Amino acid sequence: MTNLRSLYNFNGGVHPPQHKEVSAGRPIVKAPIPSRLTIPLHQHIGNVAKPIVQVGEKVLKGQMIAQAEGYVSASVHASTSGTVSAIEMLSVPHPSGLPDLCIVLESDGEDTWAERIPLNYREMDLSALRNRLRDAGVVGLGGAVFPSFIKLNPGPQQKIQTLIINGAECEPWITCDDMLMRERADEIVQGIEIMRYLMRPEEILIGIEDNKPEAIAAMQAACSNLHFQIDVIPVPTIYPGGGAKQLIKVLTNKEPPSGGRSTDIGVQCFNVATAYSIHRAINHGEPVISRIVTVTGNVTLPQNFEMLIGTPVNELVALTGTPKADTNRYIMGGPMMGFDLPSDRVPAIKATNCIIAASPRLFPQPPAPMQCIRCTRCAQACPVDLQPQELYWFARAKNLGKAQEYFLFDCIECGCCSYVCPSNIPLVQYYRFAKSEIWAREKEKQASDLARERHEFRQLRIDREKQERAEKLAKKAAAAKAAPTPAVEGTANPSGIDSDAAAKKAAIQAAIERSKAKKAGIAPKNVDNLPPDKLKEIQNIEARREKIRELAQKEIE
Repeated sequence: MTNLRSLYNFNGGVHPPQHKEVSAGRPIVKAPIPSRLTIPLHQHIGNVAKPIVQVGEKVLKGQMIAQAEGYVSASVHASTSGTVSAIEMLSVPHPSGLPDLCIVLESDGEDTWAERIPLNYREMDLSALRNRLRDAGVVGLGGAVFPSFIKLNPGPQQKIQTLIINGAECEPWITCDDMLMRERADEIVQGIEIMRYLMRPEEILIGIEDNKPEAIAAMQAACSNLHFQIDVIPVPTIYPGGGAKQLIKVLTNKEPPSGGRSTDIGVQCFNVATAYSIHRAINHGEPVISRIVTVTGNVTLPQNFEMLIGTPVNELVALTGTPKADTNRYIMGGPMMGFDLPSDRVPAIKATNCIIAASPRLFPQPPAPMQCIRCTRCAQACPVDLQPQELYWFARAKNLGKAQEYFLFDCIECGCCSYVCPSNIPLVQYYRFAKSEIWAREKEKQASDLARERHEFRQLRIDREKQERAEKLAKKAAAAKAAPTPAVEGTANPSGIDSDAAAKKAAIQAAIERSKAKKAGIAPKNVDNLPPDKLKEIQNIEARREKIRELAQKEIE
């Protein structure tokens, strides 16, 4: 373990007020079990997990209730024991405010665990170990919530030289990672050891901002007696120094290529909370059903809580005392990259690292935006070396192609450009708009391409079937022509009339002859004693029948 390592700078960055001391002075407290938990099935990047329980079913704590669907997905588990009361669309913590599929769990208060099976990972196949993490619902808990088993499998062609554990936590107000490192450093290191077994990196670095001396000391102590080396490195406090790309740059002087991944340069990065959850999943058999969350802002006692996934936000806030009267909204995440919650009744999820009770006093309404004066302060602050002012103009003019040429999708939406803009332009909102428009158009194009392919395939199928029918009819006609003409008894076919028609006519004639013979052999019965008028009527009927027979005979002939 050594701190003697050269550090590098990334462009830009800002120094907003930290406000971390308000919640970092108290230890982590375990939040009580709520009576009802709402557990969204889409808590990660990728496909929505598929529910595997029914309404009315009793479940145990840690039991899988939704299975990963597709490759990029992760399973979801019951946060406590109880009964599934509903599976329905409910409001979730998302910037769109749209509802999503959730499982509602009524707690029985007993908090009974399902069977937990610790694993000896050193004797496990690497693929099986990664699948175990997928089934345990392990995702990146730094905010990205990307399924971790995928990041732990860079592929045989991409050797990971450097494994970076991110303890920077650069967003103001948030202290959950800081407190986790202070109190559970040993368990974080055990999770890192599992990552090391999976990826075989040449070096392991833990980057922690230098405004967290207690966390740095705790992690250094935890790493001091290992059989392998981990470097705990204090890094300068600057926002967004905790971004994965920025931390990689500071620690290694490497930069992932535009549109590429960090594995392209031999580096992989995980949050400290992710390492902790990997340790709990493998060494204790516990899936991700809880996490540390900071509840701060306009509350009486800001603090960090270990809460069950699905706990309503208003119940978490209530743990810090009665919310202050001027609280007007709640922010999930930090003030730079977080978003306003649609309601304080939405559940806290795996991505919930912080809840900030906001008020006009803490977060005053920004002044009305003015015209861009091209001062380029945004470019000076951009940590990704973009030209935010140009992106702003392109996005505003809906010149989306040009925005992409200026690397719009390299923007990490850190908010530094908006923070320093003297014209108070909400620049990040323009970038988000441009990205969503591009994604929507791309989706429409894919749907159009798919519809065209389907139409072309249908037309090909119709043409093929038409050709097959024509060939079949031609074969049948040729076979009929080549077959010998069936001979009707006592007749010939000298005129060349169609053999099928002749056979049919002969069969009808034979039936008529049989009918005549039958009628000739049948004499009227019970007519001896009939009066003359009735006999006359019967004779008339017989005459009409005979006439009809004659007409029918003429038509056939």
